[in-house]
Amino acid sequence: MRETQLLKGVLDGCVLHIIAREEIYGYELVQRLKETGFTNIVAGTVYPLLQKLERKGLITSRTKPSPDGPPRKYFQITQEGLDFLTDFWSEWHGLVSKVSNLEEDRADAKYS
Repeated sequence: MRETQLLKGVLDGCVLHIIAREEIYGYELVQRLKETGFTNIVAGTVYPLLQKLERKGLITSRTKPSPDGPPRKYFQITQEGLDFLTDFWSEWHGLVSKVSNLEEDRADAKYS
């Protein structure tokens, strides 16, 4: 299974986690994801995701001047986004626990 398929279900939470830590603009967010190990992430994936999160009311944005060129759109998490993020981490830990339980049985599996 490709990592991209697994990532589809968790990228919203990962992006919200970063935005919850600090107000951030799109390119900087992509770089932060890459620094975290998501080396295959591209702006073409992240920018539509940011638009979706904003439409859902999980984040807001504001444009601020940039010292290096045109103004930048900075994103902040909303209370709804924080609530979503709390649920995300709860569900994530539950899923990891279930998958870990299955992995413990792997020693007995034919494919080990």
